[in-house]
Amino acid sequence: MAIQVSEQVEDQAELKGALSTRSKLAVDSKKFTSQVIGLGSAIAIAQDTDQFVSEICQLASDRLSGLSFPTTKDEEWKYTDVSSLGNLTFANQLSTSEDVEALIAKHSAPEASGNLIVFVNGQYSEKFSDITGVAQGLVLGTLATLGDRILPKLRSHLAQHPDTNDYFTSLNTACMEDVAIVLVPKNLVVETPIQLLFVSAPKAGATLITQPRCLVIAESHSNLTFVQTFVGADAQTYFTNTVTEVWLAEGAEVNHTKVQWQGDQAVHINMTAIAQARNSSYKNQSISIGAKISRQNLIVHQMAEQTQTSLTGLAFVDGDQLADTHSVIAHNYPHGSSKQLHKCVASGRSHAVFNGKIQVAKLAQQTDSAQLSRNLLLSPKARVDTKPQLEIFADNVKCAHGATVSQLDAEEIFYLQSRAIDAESAANLLTYAFAAEAIAQIPIVSVRRSLSSFVLEKTKG
Repeated sequence: MAIQVSEQVEDQAELKGALSTRSKLAVDSKKFTSQVIGLGSAIAIAQDTDQFVSEICQLASDRLSGLSFPTTKDEEWKYTDVSSLGNLTFANQLSTSEDVEALIAKHSAPEASGNLIVFVNGQYSEKFSDITGVAQGLVLGTLATLGDRILPKLRSHLAQHPDTNDYFTSLNTACMEDVAIVLVPKNLVVETPIQLLFVSAPKAGATLITQPRCLVIAESHSNLTFVQTFVGADAQTYFTNTVTEVWLAEGAEVNHTKVQWQGDQAVHINMTAIAQARNSSYKNQSISIGAKISRQNLIVHQMAEQTQTSLTGLAFVDGDQLADTHSVIAHNYPHGSSKQLHKCVASGRSHAVFNGKIQVAKLAQQTDSAQLSRNLLLSPKARVDTKPQLEIFADNVKCAHGATVSQLDAEEIFYLQSRAIDAESAANLLTYAFAAEAIAQIPIVSVRRSLSSFVLEKTKG
């Protein structure tokens, strides 16, 4: 089922013309790839690890030669035009703007004190990171800081996730320099949340590209809560191409929050790939409120029986922002369950996209899966494209999906007015309540509060 909404009839010709123009744009894949790979800078990594990473990079580089830069002619990218990246000349920039300390102070979660890893302009920052509170047995650091002692884990997990051979993920892998690493040994319950904070704050005059990489391994019967936060300066163009791999062993539980809060001219592309073993539980809350163009790719593979997956998403966009989420949950074995709720709030001339695919293999009998896409349009020129999908090859399953696109309910506004609330405040209250359902799923209080404050400010304006 696909729902496409654009409110005013007179906008259709304009919209059609824009899409036609965009479809003609093309990026020279070889030139773009060569430019980005050529920016690589060496960091000090232990010798054996360095050799292993070099082999991975070379394989990805070879794979890129057969891949093309995505365009709006590609089905998976037909609503998201990133051809503007081809017009940019990128630079690595180690120097930072004056905003960096303020950004870190604003977005650091107090609950993660002592469990904080910070990257600034793509480079690990020892100055701003704080790992003084790391629990005994927990491994938290980077390739450069951890050395060869985690090499066996890298060999079996880094860049080993299925279905992550697309263009941008391969580009990230080919350029891999450092990796943020979280390794939770078996039976360890990590009481304190972990935060991985990525800051883009270049000095004016250069177009920054960063390609953060994260690897999270939760061994059997471990428990972890972590948040990834991507922030950056406004009024500057920069590109973030990030990849996160999460591996859950038998009985592991991971609660993962990702907040994309980058500047108003940024381009943000993300791949999050999850592999779940038997009896594992994975929860994900993905919030997109920043960047001019953002693309969230989320792929979950249930690799054994009795796995549980819960995905919650919120895109809150206005102006000329575009937020695109593509997700896949692959039920490969019996007795798996998944729940997915994705919400979009679009105002101004913004555009929100959701494509959620649930795959149930023939072997995955007694799967229980539910997916819901709910979307709120706050202006006549805002647009939402939503496409929930079910691909079922098993015959004994319980699966459901649905999608709604609507404006604020006039009767609900009238009801609030009858309780002495003016129309504008009533509309703001309903918008906040719509978004708050997704934000409420975030387990870290300070992150939840800052996002709630953001939504409240947006609804006032």
